[in-house]
Amino acid sequence: MNSRKSGKQITVILLITMLAISTIQFDVLSESAFGQSNNWYVGKGVQEDTYYTYEIRNADTNQGQPFTMTIYFKEYNATGQYWIAPTYVVDSGKVINGTLYLSDLDLTALGTSPIPREMNEYRGAYATTLGWLTAFVPKPGQSLTSPSWGKIAAIGGSEIRPSGTAKVTTPAGTFDTTIISYKKGATSNIYVNSNLPYPVKAETYADVTTGVAPIQYAYELTDTGTGQPPLPETQIEIPVPPLNLQTPRGTYNIQLLWQPVDIMAGNTTNFGVVFTDEHDNLVQRVTYGYKVMDENRTVIDEATNQRANDGTGQFSYTFETPGLKLLQITLETASGEDLSFFVEGATFNLVVQ
Repeated sequence: MNSRKSGKQITVILLITMLAISTIQFDVLSESAFGQSNNWYVGKGVQEDTYYTYEIRNADTNQGQPFTMTIYFKEYNATGQYWIAPTYVVDSGKVINGTLYLSDLDLTALGTSPIPREMNEYRGAYATTLGWLTAFVPKPGQSLTSPSWGKIAAIGGSEIRPSGTAKVTTPAGTFDTTIISYKKGATSNIYVNSNLPYPVKAETYADVTTGVAPIQYAYELTDTGTGQPPLPETQIEIPVPPLNLQTPRGTYNIQLLWQPVDIMAGNTTNFGVVFTDEHDNLVQRVTYGYKVMDENRTVIDEATNQRANDGTGQFSYTFETPGLKLLQITLETASGEDLSFFVEGATFNLVVQ
């Protein structure tokens, strides 16, 4: 009788132990599954036959002027472990297209991507905008509720980390996002939706020691869908005055005006330039120079030591041939101080008819 009771007790103990082990295993698996679903990395959720279009501004590309980039995830190469992604860029009406090979690990554009030479700078812009977070969240990513994703490289830079949630509306729709932020002078914010391979939106600022921090890069999702999107045709966009550009350090703004509005080859065009600081105040005692270049940046003509004592200046120029021309305006002195140590200038695109 006692042996039967002992046997029953042993059986009960074994059952309880097995149930406890099963419960622990279930909890571990549940936590693992939850943690995985809460993780995000560049490339998460990407699917074959889908495309994403972004409007992008990058300080190091075309002087921060906006362009659009459409990336179509056509198919996955299992052997090379990368996505084959036909990509086209539209910049000032000009269309540039090629194919990016995007790593399955973090959607980095591989060096073997078959793209034309003129698309190289946009591949670089892709890496420093849409792909900027790859340094912090390659596959399998990090939690969207983690206290930190690491530190930015800038000296004295803060941690980059999830810092709240926001509902973000773009031309592509309204999205629930987690705000990924860091601060170095100004606060930069990147908005991540857990089901999209790239952030929905971003606005980040350059690291400067003085003055107002200029935009380093900004972008937002403007369209997404399935099926290969049609390739747009190049359309020449004729600029109209006034045009406004910021110098690379964000110290000065240059406004360019001209008359007549239609620039005609063989006719004189009268240009006006206005120089303001980061607070939009006119800069006194300016001397500047200008260069006229063709679309290949070959210098056609140049002049130096042009005066704008009250922050405004004028000069006239006659273009001999039609086509795309570049007009580079460079500050030589401002408020009486020599600026030769820094490159404080901007290059404007003009179309001569």
